[in-house]
Amino acid sequence: MDFNAILGTIAIYAIPVVFAITLHEAGHAYAARYFGDKTAWMLGRTSLNPVRHIDPIGTVVVPAITAFTGFLFGWAKPVPVNFENLRDPRRDMLWVAAAGPGANVLMALGWVAVAKVLLVVDASGEVSDYWLKVAVAGIRVNVGLAVLNLFPLLPLDGGRILASLLPRQLALPYSRLEPWGMLILVVLIVSGALWWVIGPVMNAMLRNLFALLGF
Repeated sequence: MDFNAILGTIAIYAIPVVFAITLHEAGHAYAARYFGDKTAWMLGRTSLNPVRHIDPIGTVVVPAITAFTGFLFGWAKPVPVNFENLRDPRRDMLWVAAAGPGANVLMALGWVAVAKVLLVVDASGEVSDYWLKVAVAGIRVNVGLAVLNLFPLLPLDGGRILASLLPRQLALPYSRLEPWGMLILVVLIVSGALWWVIGPVMNAMLRNLFALLGF
């Protein structure tokens, strides 16, 4: 095992992972406040301070391990949302859920801009090479988190969105599956079935973003 390579990978991915998860959760909190629920805002979860969102296991240990598997996975402290406080719970739940992946898509575009500037300037040296690698990692991390979280399985954001869109007579039985959601997700990940579903979407997004960089 090459520990220098491991430390190098962590050094490149640490910044994108922490900020991808931070803005994802802050996006949920801000949207919840906008649509009427101040629970997360009162707990400081609209902050861009990573410390308010980091879960030591889900934000640090798990991403550090899965970064070497080719399928980055992790989570932050859940953002508490009282859906009953939303002005229109069924409708607004969709936007609160979509705010997290939406933040990741915007961040991926931000990292594209950073990489583009570095390539246009054509700076050479270890510092510029490092930040180019960080930017590329940032694109990959944010696309991965956005697509994964949009998978239509509760408690993922995609599950919330689907529950919001389903007719009431279908939304209720679908919501009852939530206690089993994480177990189902783990099985899908371990079996590789999840990748067969979201992999093509992730690859298509990455191809289009990297095409902007001439990769």
